[in-house]
Amino acid sequence: MEILGFIVLIACLVIGVRFGGLGLAAVSGIGLTFFVFVVGLVPGKPPIDVMLTIMAVVTCSGFLQASKGLDVMLKYAEKLLRKNPKQITVLAPITTWFLTVLCGTGHVVYTMFPIIYDIAIKQNIRPERPMAAASVASQMGICASPASVAVVSMVAMLAGTTHPLGVVQILMVSIPATFCGVLVTGLWSLKRGKDLAKDEIFQAKLRDPEQRAYIYEEQAQNNAEVKLPASAYKATFIFLLGIVVIALFGSFPKELLPLVPNAKGAWVPLSMTPTIQLCMLVIAAIILLVCKVKVNDVTNGSVFKSGMVAIVSVYGVAWMAETYFGAYLPEFKETLGQIVLEYPWTYAIVLFLISKLVNSQAAALAIVVPMALSVGVDPLIIISFISACYGYFFLPTYPSDLACIGFDRSGTTRIGRFVINHSFIIPGFIGITVGCCVGYVITHLLY
Repeated sequence: MEILGFIVLIACLVIGVRFGGLGLAAVSGIGLTFFVFVVGLVPGKPPIDVMLTIMAVVTCSGFLQASKGLDVMLKYAEKLLRKNPKQITVLAPITTWFLTVLCGTGHVVYTMFPIIYDIAIKQNIRPERPMAAASVASQMGICASPASVAVVSMVAMLAGTTHPLGVVQILMVSIPATFCGVLVTGLWSLKRGKDLAKDEIFQAKLRDPEQRAYIYEEQAQNNAEVKLPASAYKATFIFLLGIVVIALFGSFPKELLPLVPNAKGAWVPLSMTPTIQLCMLVIAAIILLVCKVKVNDVTNGSVFKSGMVAIVSVYGVAWMAETYFGAYLPEFKETLGQIVLEYPWTYAIVLFLISKLVNSQAAALAIVVPMALSVGVDPLIIISFISACYGYFFLPTYPSDLACIGFDRSGTTRIGRFVINHSFIIPGFIGITVGCCVGYVITHLLY
């Protein structure tokens, strides 16, 4: 039954991910029902703390987008790239990574793709070089952002461990680790593929007048000089100031946070999980009141919608996984636990594979981290290999990768004949491999 249950679990992940986040949650319900009514397992506990934290973060990010504070960040990012067009291959991934770190979501990259393409094609630079790297970098920035679902979920899951690391401690590892991965990816991309002048396929397209006009068509609007309302800048300032406050709380909990009794009756600083939730809601409220945001604009925004889908997805898949892994915990401790404890790097492989199955860093962490902690994996190993939670580049099915292919009108960013030989696979592997190696070194130097 244990093997059958594992097959059902994987089948639900593989089938559910084809229908997106909501579909994944719904199909996970089938697996959960199978475990409870057929196998007779006791239902596990849904990750309530993680879900509440995600809700708070998504609400805050939604107000930032509705206030046009997100547009302020995009405006300055575009200005940087257009001032340094020759360095687009290295600067583009760094820019999209940084935007994700600030905003907590990789969805900001969609606005940057046409800008990156426009600059690259005008400089006669193979668009695949900066665009594929930028797509990968935008997703790597998720686990380096204090406002991302993945990071706040990690904080919540580590709260009760022997190393209850806060936001700042995690970011001290994930920010330099992912940045190094992004930087190496950009440097490697400088010489990837043929130069446009030597690319026979590209040159054949240029001989067709219609194709040539399409490739060099002016479609990317220059937003670097667009005037935004003063309220947008206020919202950006409020949001960034709020992130600084959260970082201070995480750095000095004993000095800044109120004391509350723990399970043993001792008075300890308030956990970072409710602290993050409170801060995010307060930031959202200040943006609402100061910038006069229309609430309907928040709920209609792409950030809020995608965030709510992430909550439902985590709810379904984590509840199913908790029910299965919790029931067979002794067996996993004896087999998988021994392997991971003896070869810590295998944790990164498991996280990578699950991430591809669920197409979500937060959902992958919600499945793998509790299981790893339950079998005795050192929390420091979990922090070291946080970069491995981005594994969904392996097959080019993620929306940002598909959008990147669509925005590259030159056709250099593409999916190969064998599917797996696509433009993102090598940059992705470079990024997470470097990120994991750097993360491991930094974690063991710091902690």
